Amino acid sequence: MSDKKQKKAPNILFLLTDDQRYGTIGALGNPEIQTPNMDRLVRNGTAFLQAHIPGGTASAVCMPSRAMINSGRTLFHLEESGRNIPPHDITLGQCFLNGGYHCVEIGKWHNGVESFSRSFDDGKHIFFGGMWDHWNVPVNDFKPDGAYNQEIHFTPNFSASSDAVLVRAEKIHAGVHSTDLFSGAAVEYLRGYSDEKPFFMYLSFLAPHDPRTMPEQFRSMYDPEKITLPPNYLEMPVVNCGWSNKGRDENTEAYPRRPEAIRQHIADYYAMISHIDWCIGHILDVLEERGILDDTIIVLTGDNGLAVGQHGLMGKQNIYEHSVRVPLVLCGPGIPKGETREQYVYLLDIYPTLCQLCGLEVPASVEGISFAPTFSDPDYVTRPELYLAFQSRIRGVMDGRYKLVEYRTEDLKLTQLFDLEQDPWERNNFYDIPGYEDITSRLRSRLFALRDAWDDESTLFGRQFWEQWRRYDEAALHGVPKPKGANMANQIKDWGTDSK
Repeated sequence: MSDKKQKKAPNILFLLTDDQRYGTIGALGNPEIQTPNMDRLVRNGTAFLQAHIPGGTASAVCMPSRAMINSGRTLFHLEESGRNIPPHDITLGQCFLNGGYHCVEIGKWHNGVESFSRSFDDGKHIFFGGMWDHWNVPVNDFKPDGAYNQEIHFTPNFSASSDAVLVRAEKIHAGVHSTDLFSGAAVEYLRGYSDEKPFFMYLSFLAPHDPRTMPEQFRSMYDPEKITLPPNYLEMPVVNCGWSNKGRDENTEAYPRRPEAIRQHIADYYAMISHIDWCIGHILDVLEERGILDDTIIVLTGDNGLAVGQHGLMGKQNIYEHSVRVPLVLCGPGIPKGETREQYVYLLDIYPTLCQLCGLEVPASVEGISFAPTFSDPDYVTRPELYLAFQSRIRGVMDGRYKLVEYRTEDLKLTQLFDLEQDPWERNNFYDIPGYEDITSRLRSRLFALRDAWDDESTLFGRQFWEQWRRYDEAALHGVPKPKGANMANQIKDWGTDSK
């Protein structure tokens, strides 16, 4: 006999992975990765094939991305790039608390202690931070009073330095992988769930973010020699926008990027995702055992993408598709089964969508656009264009077929134009190619319009980018040549060529 209870509104299970790019779910076109439980969600729900983030104003792109998810605010309306979510921005959890939900958070929270405390009335293994050693994550128990004051000492790199740092945490479950730790807490909560209220569970993983470590059973699933390199794999980046040779992510592999090294990175990346998938399977089983699976809306997405060798890059500090396009699957009450949608959506649009599905009023602070109408109308237009940005270095716009990318730094003025219909891997730059002038002109006009609509110049990042644009525009009027630094092919000698 089922212990299923009648509820006025559906439960919500929000599964958020860390650095999982689009194309890493088997059922959505990747025959090399094993994700049977994510595939199950795809079969039982609707997958959005053009889900993106707007980019990021911090090198840790996950911080602004998660702030946008949890506030529904757009990129240039975040506080400190999402380090905090101010009280006047009603968080997703806060909205569901106010709507009569029991709200529980498990895992990573990257957007400030105060915003966490007002968003949830329960939680476990709470990690306030960005990344960590998966086997030794410093976590907190839930504090009803919001006083997460305890700190512990930690030596990040004891072989290089004896300097210790203080971490906001109460305990470390030594030797327990973060994916097992967090999913285990979710299973425990769901097995004991008996509240009359519907639940909103925000289960936030640290994987597949590096360091890429996982239990051996998953590591051994993938033979690096059998991994197919992506079509846009390169040994060296094409563009140096001042980040490619300095960022932490890019230093996870040496230049030039050797094929065998990238295959190993991808194998480990897939293994971490398969580990998450296995743990998601346990959670789905418990929901089914409890008789509440059909009463639960499940959201599966990643907070941002990751290059892992594409375009000669390793990280996500860019606006290529591998870094801004992410998987997004929803299933449950009111959501069609086994369908896909091609409409543009941002992850910040999930917030108002869930409100609409659950009959909650969308707070005035939310700027996202609900894509719930696409469930009944597959042709419904959500966003005809996407505006993209990374720090004060890159801006871009996409209109369905074409994508314009503009780089502006002290040393670089460069434009890329991609035809995503003919070239989805963004390998061929059509800028300056005869016949594409009108397309470039049209997209640039839209870039300026979206700049204003997004209040891009309201932040230091935006002012710096557009000031560089104006500087180069003015220089061009006086015949000043384009600055050097557009192509990195001649810079290999400056970076070293030893591979790891």
